[in-house]
Amino acid sequence: MAEILLFHHLRGLTDGVRALADSLGAAGHTVHVPDLFDGERPATLEDGSALVKRIGGDVLDQRADRIAADLRPDLVYAGISWGAAIAQRLAQTRPGARAALLYEACLPVTGEWAIGPWPDGVAVQVHGMEQDPFFGLEGDVDAARELVSIVGPERGELYVYPGDRHLFTDRSLPSYDADATAQVVSRSRDLLARLG
Repeated sequence: MAEILLFHHLRGLTDGVRALADSLGAAGHTVHVPDLFDGERPATLEDGSALVKRIGGDVLDQRADRIAADLRPDLVYAGISWGAAIAQRLAQTRPGARAALLYEACLPVTGEWAIGPWPDGVAVQVHGMEQDPFFGLEGDVDAARELVSIVGPERGELYVYPGDRHLFTDRSLPSYDADATAQVVSRSRDLLARLG
């Protein structure tokens, strides 16, 4: 069974994020869902961005690093939107990662904005909507295509869903898409099962 560290999006640790964690853990996996915002639940993505600026990106990264350091090294890092960037950074920089589940965001792995190369042997699965203004229309899907091509078909997968919603995997928000989320969960569980 896998041990998963799932990071929330800019709206905070909502009931929908917890529900996604429960769905991933239903097959017997352990899922840790830290609250990097210490209980704050921004009402909008803009409010969430403002909160990140107020707390400080470095402080939030340090919080995530401390949480990861207290767990075993062979984690599956997962995240939704803003949280996917944290998950990707840890998967790329913390030795021992097994895989990354990146929901609704993906950072470049080459070029000037890249964190660095993708580690050998680390699987990745990326999910997002084709017309999502952030994932589909701001370049994340292109970064995801490049990432899975680098990782290769045995360990890299990209799933693009029809629609234009952001945070579609959070059932506590109006943007929720139950059918797409069911596919996300099923495909994520398949990857986790393949990890052994």
